[in-house]
Amino acid sequence: MILLFDIGNTNTHLGLADKSRVIRQANVPTASWFKGEAGKLVEKFVGRNKLEGVSMCSVVPRATPRVKRTAKQTWGLDCLELSPRTICGVGIEYPKPKTIGPDRLANAVAVTHHFGAPAVVVDFGTAVTFDVVDVARNYVGGIIAPGLAAMTEYLHEKTALLPRIKIREEKAVIGKNTRQAMLIGAVHGYRGLIRELIAELKRDLKASRLPVVATGGYAELIAAKLPEITAVDQLLTLEGLRLVWNGNKNLKTAGSR
Repeated sequence: MILLFDIGNTNTHLGLADKSRVIRQANVPTASWFKGEAGKLVEKFVGRNKLEGVSMCSVVPRATPRVKRTAKQTWGLDCLELSPRTICGVGIEYPKPKTIGPDRLANAVAVTHHFGAPAVVVDFGTAVTFDVVDVARNYVGGIIAPGLAAMTEYLHEKTALLPRIKIREEKAVIGKNTRQAMLIGAVHGYRGLIRELIAELKRDLKASRLPVVATGGYAELIAAKLPEITAVDQLLTLEGLRLVWNGNKNLKTAGSR
């Protein structure tokens, strides 16, 4: 089994994978790495499975050495950390590759492997990010916009009368109360944002066919009425980590011959 870590600002997404797919997933709070609690949670997640390797990506630099230390002390394994140096499956055509979030590179690897190129990933996290792979299978950049929850929280925090809302589907187009009006603006309006950006990317890439794969917290909600989105895959980042681990293992095997 391969243990996978996708370390985000709020949660660390854990995965267990075999040679062909991610078979188990769970989340632990990223804050638990700083409270000394995460190690036990990860051990429980792994259980009696025998680990062959560990692959990780992190956007929280303070957590990275703690994850590596846990893997080494608990299972005697070094972590393969996804970076422009260890990536495989796609090239990088970007001015400063080290500034690309490694989770975005993992998404690019997974979408290219499963959907071909060109392709786009839309990741609905704290921010919504678009990551673009061109026809030559190179990661070429992307788009960053405010996340859906961040937008609604901002409205609540910066106005005296607008409430905090729980984001959900809203069928109406004209709000009959404040909450309904906010939901329409958030969900319907957000779909409009995503639709327009996909259309712009399609024109820029000169692609008659453009697979667009959504992942992250609100992916299923927003994709439900967006035919421009080809698929929703909540394991996409972990799948990218699995593919990179396999690719690096194969390179080492070939190099030792």
